[in-house]
Amino acid sequence: MPLIARGIAWIGLYLAVALVPLVFAVLGEAPPGRGFLTDFSVALGFVGLSMMGMQFALVARFQAAAAPFGEDALVQFHWQVSYVALAFVLAHPILLQVAGIDIVGLLNLAQAPWRARFAVTSTVLLLVIIATSIWRRRLRIRYELWQVIHGVAAVVVVAFALTHVLLVGYYVDNAWKKWLWAVMTVALMSLLLWVRVIRPLMRLRRPWEIARVTPERGDACTVTLQPVGHNGFRFEPGQFGWLMVDRSPFAVTAHPFSFSSSAEERESVQMTIKSLGDFTASVGTLTPGARAYLDGPHGVFTPDRNEGPGFVLIAGGVGITPMISILRTMADRGDRRPQVLYYASRSEDDITFDEELEELRRRLDLTIVHIIERPSAGWEGERGFLDRDILARHLPARHQSMQYFICGPAPMLAAVEDALTALGVPAERLHTERFNFV
Repeated sequence: MPLIARGIAWIGLYLAVALVPLVFAVLGEAPPGRGFLTDFSVALGFVGLSMMGMQFALVARFQAAAAPFGEDALVQFHWQVSYVALAFVLAHPILLQVAGIDIVGLLNLAQAPWRARFAVTSTVLLLVIIATSIWRRRLRIRYELWQVIHGVAAVVVVAFALTHVLLVGYYVDNAWKKWLWAVMTVALMSLLLWVRVIRPLMRLRRPWEIARVTPERGDACTVTLQPVGHNGFRFEPGQFGWLMVDRSPFAVTAHPFSFSSSAEERESVQMTIKSLGDFTASVGTLTPGARAYLDGPHGVFTPDRNEGPGFVLIAGGVGITPMISILRTMADRGDRRPQVLYYASRSEDDITFDEELEELRRRLDLTIVHIIERPSAGWEGERGFLDRDILARHLPARHQSMQYFICGPAPMLAAVEDALTALGVPAERLHTERFNFV
């Protein structure tokens, strides 16, 4: 099935699962004395609960589901739909209050019935999840701690919400509605079992180890990993994996990094990691022989799935990582299609892989354009920030037919996408990678 058709099918499935509880909630006889507004509020609560349950599926790293969209697109959707689910959840008690049911009085948890206690706790935790995700850096919450809070609280939110529904009982008071919620509960539990038990067990049987850690320019290190007792896996240039080092494969915390080695390399894989705080700041201290686990490969940010007569690679800072994998792979394959690399760095000293890029220029039909934000007095290349004028100066004549891969800070991605669109590049040829999973 083509990717577009698969994408439409996954969207249809998502909408069906989200709306099925709404259909079942309004079918059949309503409990006596309950008007439209009450029924409508309950229906919105059901939809919100269903959407919260499906949040686990969106970030469960199912490659079949992610293939039409990309892992980062699913995470972006996960963020945005969280606000929609929250709106439905909050509309439920507000409409009940408008309908004449004293919801405010139920906020006194010391005297409220248990169904209200579960509902209030679930809602508060949902607000905590969203608040800590939006303001994680401002609150100075470490990424590892945030992952634990996010994962545990999300399970409690859905479990308490389901308990609230069962304790209320009005809208699950006959066999077929109970059957529906039983199926949805089993599906959720199966998903959690897959993510937290089965997948870690599979990783436990396929360990990796740190072979070496190589310092790179730009305050980065390349970590070389070798499979232990198995043949590893094949990846496509530009893809990424989730890395765990010196911890159990059942641990909640994992870190996403692009592969930087050639996809043609069989014996090992490499990840080049820039020190940005938290785990990344300690990468340089990793010791050879340390046990590691890899969940991958993931992602659709690869020329192998987006063929074209040539490629334009646009990297900002650590965004060079997937690009070097693409270039190394093309060189190993003897690919002579034209390529242009725009590489934005803060200074000359921050140009990671500088010497190797010059070597790759000789092995490929490659044009390299460095853009330095804070250049030295002797710098003769492009200066400042990557903008439309710099792009236009170096694009080949057939640039509208080439495939574009863009990876870097979010502001740069937005500016470059707008600039390329203005230069006539079709939207379907623009491929971006955003490593912002919080």
